[in-house]
Amino acid sequence: MAAMKIYHALRDYFKANSTLLEAPLILDWKRRLVFWSGAISVGLVAIFLAVAAEWANGLFHKLLAISPYLPLIITPLGLALTVFVTIKFFPGSQGSGIPQTIASLAPGESSAIRERVLSLRIVFGKVMLTVFGLLCGASIGREGPTIQIGAAIMHSLGNLARFPRHDLEKGLILAGAAAGVAAAFNTPLAGIVFAIEEMSRSFEEHNSSTILMTVIIAGITSLALLGNYSYFGHTSETLAFGKEWNVVIVCGIMGGVLGGTFSRFLIEVNKGLAGRIGPWMRARPVEFAAACGLMLALIGLASNNTSYGSGYSEAKSLLDGHAILPESYGLLKMAATLVSYVSGIPGGIMAPTLSAGAGFGANLAHFFTEVPAGATIILGMVAYFAGVTQAPITAFVIVMEMTDNHEMLLPLMAAAFIAKICSRLICPTPLFHTMAQNFISRPATPKIETPPD
Repeated sequence: MAAMKIYHALRDYFKANSTLLEAPLILDWKRRLVFWSGAISVGLVAIFLAVAAEWANGLFHKLLAISPYLPLIITPLGLALTVFVTIKFFPGSQGSGIPQTIASLAPGESSAIRERVLSLRIVFGKVMLTVFGLLCGASIGREGPTIQIGAAIMHSLGNLARFPRHDLEKGLILAGAAAGVAAAFNTPLAGIVFAIEEMSRSFEEHNSSTILMTVIIAGITSLALLGNYSYFGHTSETLAFGKEWNVVIVCGIMGGVLGGTFSRFLIEVNKGLAGRIGPWMRARPVEFAAACGLMLALIGLASNNTSYGSGYSEAKSLLDGHAILPESYGLLKMAATLVSYVSGIPGGIMAPTLSAGAGFGANLAHFFTEVPAGATIILGMVAYFAGVTQAPITAFVIVMEMTDNHEMLLPLMAAAFIAKICSRLICPTPLFHTMAQNFISRPATPKIETPPD
């Protein structure tokens, strides 16, 4: 009885003095608790997605060992089912998730968009459908989805804490996206740079400490559970200034042209193809996904089963010098990633892009025999990544951290900026920001249209 009296007395006191809960000190600690718990949650979900993605990729390759022709059945059916579930239950989770996250930061009508793409329901759907896509052999990565997942977790926690609107729009969402990059790649610096260069295209001092602290905590969570590792291991290749720098120029031009072409194609498809294919694609998204799955299986057969999945193991084997890949691996991986993305399934393009870039670098290594092959492969990775994203700072920082190679900093910087310049000639607007604008202009829920006769 005494305990109940104390409880009721305290309850009545805080009701009468509710403004105490809004005191600056309490609000400050409430923000800190949200940042810390959100960052830990992002790190844990990123780890779960990484482990689940590896499991799915391994299981798919066990099916390939039974017969390389199984994807002709599994991949079309799997992609069709994934698109159906995405449209029916998780609209807003399709693709990498980066355009949706950028769209959620846009002024004006972004409030409704945030509710569509930054919810805990989307987190669940994004994780499950990305894993299922890898289980079916799609050429997708988990890093882009982790960005949307991180932003959604931080946004949801911010709603629970009732933060001011500005913190929701900038600090929390940017911090969640940055933490997603940091936890997915184990690259804390790249997470911060990505949030500044790609997500916001600006920097506000008000958000700097939020982003920094969230990235650090998410990185510590990943470090505590998975240990200290580099995404692609350690490379020690260097590039002497002089004649060897010819490969920097060539890699930059090649990566920019191919990356710009890739981005331009995705943008055109995202806007809607002309002719009969475009209306059919919009009216019959499940059937279109099945057709994409069949195309993926055919590309897989042509690549000797190397174009499936994220491409992590193929890129790592190229860097280690143990790869037995077809000479056309880079182009086939690029094609597989294009088909996977336009199919409409959830899944990112970051890891597949790095893998395709490694393949392009390996092709160029045959022509620059005086340059260490590993150095050319790394340059190919950063140049193609920069060509696709048109975010050169993020490109060279993320590759530098993933390969644990600081000796290649200047060549990586040069190749990334050359690639961006060349990419802009083919694709004048950045991929993710253009797709974000298209996402904003679309209706809230997908509609099945009637194809023309």
